[in-house]
Amino acid sequence: MADSNVWPQGYRCAVVLTVDYNDIHGILTQAPEVAGRDKTLSVWRYGSQRGVTRLLDLFKTLGVASSWCIPGIVAEENPEHIRAILADGHEIACAGYRHQNYDNLDLAAQRADIAKGCEALSALTGQRPTGFRLPAGNGAPGFIEALSDEGIRWSSSWRGDDLPFAHPTAPQVIDLPLHYELEDEPYFAFNLSPAVPPAQSRIASYSHTLGNLQMDFAGFHRFGLCYVLRLHPEIIATPGRIGVLRELLEGIQRHDDVWIATAGDVAQWWADSAAQVSEDHPAAVYERHYRDYLK
Repeated sequence: MADSNVWPQGYRCAVVLTVDYNDIHGILTQAPEVAGRDKTLSVWRYGSQRGVTRLLDLFKTLGVASSWCIPGIVAEENPEHIRAILADGHEIACAGYRHQNYDNLDLAAQRADIAKGCEALSALTGQRPTGFRLPAGNGAPGFIEALSDEGIRWSSSWRGDDLPFAHPTAPQVIDLPLHYELEDEPYFAFNLSPAVPPAQSRIASYSHTLGNLQMDFAGFHRFGLCYVLRLHPEIIATPGRIGVLRELLEGIQRHDDVWIATAGDVAQWWADSAAQVSEDHPAAVYERHYRDYLK
């Protein structure tokens, strides 16, 4: 069980609501063959047309803060949404400039994409983002240091833990780990023609999905961990699924010992108060062995 003192006094666990707002650029990275197929792309345009507003309305009703991970090009194409997100007090983090698979980029290209994304967001918001999420793929060796050089102080891209951790090669960058079972996409991503992804499964039961998310929260709460939800406007913000999210969040809010905060606030708390990553932490093991492998 996590040390009950890892969170601010009175709180047993942390909950972070993150939103990946990619518009059509996310699916074009995943399946470039759908370019020009307007019927298919309309599935992902739904996030901009309806989903963003519906998510913001729910967050305002419940009085919760969230962190939005946005590629620079999406921000430039939807400035009214950027203004609305900021006006409601939410955090905006960078997801590069043009949503790309970082597996296809060397470190120099990754650095350039990070910088261009941060610059685009800064131009629209008047403030440089301090958070980052990989749009797709993996960072090259030196990627975390590149984030630090751009002023990034938190990332939410890795897995391998259920508490935040400082990256061993750039300890000023705190990672808030993800878990597939705390994302909406594995449950609900579905597009009939063409199949995206190939061999797609059927849409999951809404009630079963809610039950899964509630059981995971119960476990994270019991053990005093950091529950990071990863949401997409085009997926979770349909008229039916938004009710799943509402019921989940209302249940979480019934606990008076849960800290619902932005990723930036949680990362700052962790940087100020928690121990550095140990040598046997998955992040440290990865960095050590991956760098040895490349020699």
